[in-house]
Amino acid sequence: MHRHVDPRDYVLVSPVEARDWASYHDIRRSVLFEARGQFGVYDENHPDERAEGHFPKLLLHQDEPVGVVRIDVVGTDAILRRVAVRSDVQRRGHGRVLIALAEQFARSRQCDRLVSRVAPDAIGFYGNCGFATNEQPTDRAGHHAVLMTKPL
Repeated sequence: MHRHVDPRDYVLVSPVEARDWASYHDIRRSVLFEARGQFGVYDENHPDERAEGHFPKLLLHQDEPVGVVRIDVVGTDAILRRVAVRSDVQRRGHGRVLIALAEQFARSRQCDRLVSRVAPDAIGFYGNCGFATNEQPTDRAGHHAVLMTKPL
């Protein structure tokens, strides 16, 4: 874990208040869509966000929103969707804490594996967090991704 990070300064919450949902969507939109040149395509009202078994999560660091993930529980798998840390606070250990807290949440739901489709530029990060893969990047709907998993 990053040497300047104290896990006690973090909490992974479910957005409830309008401001929490706004932070959740702002981080996803800016990091995962607009930073990749995709403007005007992010849908805050996509039904997957509120589907049964889907758990949108907002990472707070000292009460400040810094990251997001949606954890979809399917059987004993916890699928990490749209993991993102705000651009202005990346490379400070927030992502590692986000993955660790997502792992705790998955265990609390009796999951025995984390699963994520990972952009090629994030493979090293996920590998450092204990994920592994045995496949090559695939082009899925115009997006290159690698399936990575971590046993719990």
